[in-house]
Amino acid sequence: MQEYSNNSYQASVASNFIRSVYTYMFLALAISGVIAYAIGSNPATFMSLFMTSTGGVSILFWVVMLAPIGISILISRGLERFSQEMLLFLFVVYSALMGCTLSSIFVVYEMHSIAFTFFVASGAFAGMAILGYTTKTDLTKFGSLLYMVLIGMIIGGIVNYFIGNGMFDFILTIVGVFVFTGLIAYQMQQLKNVAFSPEFNDQTRNKLALVGGLQLYILFVNLFLTLLRLLGGRD
Repeated sequence: MQEYSNNSYQASVASNFIRSVYTYMFLALAISGVIAYAIGSNPATFMSLFMTSTGGVSILFWVVMLAPIGISILISRGLERFSQEMLLFLFVVYSALMGCTLSSIFVVYEMHSIAFTFFVASGAFAGMAILGYTTKTDLTKFGSLLYMVLIGMIIGGIVNYFIGNGMFDFILTIVGVFVFTGLIAYQMQQLKNVAFSPEFNDQTRNKLALVGGLQLYILFVNLFLTLLRLLGGRD
């Protein structure tokens, strides 16, 4: 009877953790989506913020695009030092800055393409998240391999930025779809392991839920953008 009670309690704690992870993820998507649409749907606003009078990209755009990298590193390294409130503040700032960056898709792509791709990405995300949560196979080595491929993709993308090879860019995009869908399953399994681990106290668990939500948000956004490059119709 006592064992049943403990198992029931652990299952409840794990369920609350996963629910918190997705709450943070959806919060980030909502913040980014509202800001992206508010800026991107108004070309005049977008141009005044992120374009120069000569037609180039403004310094503000580069700041907005690169700042989330620093914030994500700050969140991961400050997990133990920062309070939950500080982490949440950084999380909201990160989401807002990402929304500013994502506003560019409304300038480049047609609205129906963005909506269609979002639903495709949502379906793919849901399927891989369920797979990662329910599979009995250990995805640790698989995830490590995917992160190595991702590093190779980033390096290849930087090189191709200067070369401008269209076929190589297409191949990178296709590989990216498989990499990000695979990483969603891997990350979901890692979060499940955290959810059922008894070694974390409530405070640490709450912080890990926020970081987990941020990780899933980043993977979803990257999957969405990769699919948009394949499926999106440009204005």
